[in-house]
Amino acid sequence: MKDFKETTLADIERLGPMEIEKKSFELITQEGGSRIPGDERAMIIKRVIHTTADFDYIENLYFSPGAVEKALKALESGAWIVTDTTMALSGINKKSLQKAGGEARCFIGDEDVAQKAKELGVTRASVCVDKAADIKQPLIYAVGNAPTALVRLYEKIREGTIKPELIIGVPVGFVNVEASKELIMQTEVPCIVARGRKGGSNVAAAICNALLYMLDGSRK
Repeated sequence: MKDFKETTLADIERLGPMEIEKKSFELITQEGGSRIPGDERAMIIKRVIHTTADFDYIENLYFSPGAVEKALKALESGAWIVTDTTMALSGINKKSLQKAGGEARCFIGDEDVAQKAKELGVTRASVCVDKAADIKQPLIYAVGNAPTALVRLYEKIREGTIKPELIIGVPVGFVNVEASKELIMQTEVPCIVARGRKGGSNVAAAICNALLYMLDGSRK
């Protein structure tokens, strides 16, 4: 039987929400050490680790050249963020996004999307991409769940019918997940992609928030 130290209430630190976040980032910085890059990618990687407690993202997150700088410029110009799930949408800091002049949208629950997906025999996530193509504002597309959304983005990019300022490609799972991410990395569209099977709607939201916090300097 393993020896263990009995935990008591006295062992629990009484910290407020922002104090907890601050200390968490200090611990992430300490534990990540030199593995965490010393440039603008660090804030995004740390926030993803903060969300997942998974240090593999230090190596897993791929940033296309200039992706962070281009994303920040897009947000400064009022870019909208479209997500593939309501979970990712709910996790985005709307106040920070609105302060930058942007809005967040998710079309997955729209009746017209469901109807078209049924008629075409495709996923609603792929039809959402078609709907997002009609947005006139600069667009950031954040995918945390549906590889079919990434596949449809790739198709429409090749057709020239959509050109996001940034694609956040972090769907989680097994079927077509890795291949769909690789497709996005082959395009000329700026992207942040979680290579491999890991990811999720929480990761997509964390990346969006990291960019927003970098923009207004409010948090790490």
